[in-house]
Amino acid sequence: MLAKAGVGASIPASRCIPTDIGTESVTHERVKSFDSSWQDRQAKWMSDGRFDATVAPSYDAACGEMNNAAVLGPTVAFLREFAERSDTGARALEFAIGTGRVALPLAAVGVEVHGIELSRAMLVELAKKPGGQSIPVTVGDMTTTRVEGTFPLVYLVYNTITNLLTQDEQVACFCNAAAHLAPGGSFVIEVFIPALRRLPLGESFVPFDVTAGHLGIDEYDVANQLLTSHHYWITNGRAELFDSPHRYAWPAEYDLMAKIAGLALTQRWRNWNREPFTGESTSHISVWQKPG
Repeated sequence: MLAKAGVGASIPASRCIPTDIGTESVTHERVKSFDSSWQDRQAKWMSDGRFDATVAPSYDAACGEMNNAAVLGPTVAFLREFAERSDTGARALEFAIGTGRVALPLAAVGVEVHGIELSRAMLVELAKKPGGQSIPVTVGDMTTTRVEGTFPLVYLVYNTITNLLTQDEQVACFCNAAAHLAPGGSFVIEVFIPALRRLPLGESFVPFDVTAGHLGIDEYDVANQLLTSHHYWITNGRAELFDSPHRYAWPAEYDLMAKIAGLALTQRWRNWNREPFTGESTSHISVWQKPG
């Protein structure tokens, strides 16, 4: 899930639109372009199966600073605290585990991490990394795929919730998380705040990264609560385009989704360092708990 603007990186999240596939346990696609309509975009992404073999090998490099210790250290420390809230040992389930950017360092501090992931190509990259083949992953989408057992922590990072393009899909994700939680367990997500205040009246585009090698622009469809992140990379005189669709939501809507799933908000922070969430925050880390 390439990071969205406002979460500390310059490229957007993109993980897991549900597809009607079976599930498969393993141990070890990115959208290239979209047609003009949201229906065409979603259909193409679903048929592509997401982050394919043309994208997965370069995914970690594209994540850039999100791989740095300054980002991963606080992330792992935060998640570890909730994973350890169990009498049966520290355990966690990551939705859209991808190449293991968070799962591997979390496992390295003693947490038994399981994952759900739609893209087999991403799991090939996970398997190449030290410790990657020891993490059990179930292939499937994060709205319906079930993993055996329950966990004190289910987490979903790097704006991935926004890759579910309908409210029903996002609610289903919350419900699936709740179904995997042990009593008293927590569901944690990391997601951006829509930058609508930066949108000029009558305009649809907001630039979020303008550098020598990358131009990133969000195109808002305010009426339908959707956006497309347009990315242009300039390398050796050549331009590469990557577009990704997202459904954004405000924290209050996520709270309602959690309530539908039987969860209650317990914490909300600006970032993994637990800085206060305010009206100026561009992202949030939210924690919802299942009744004990």
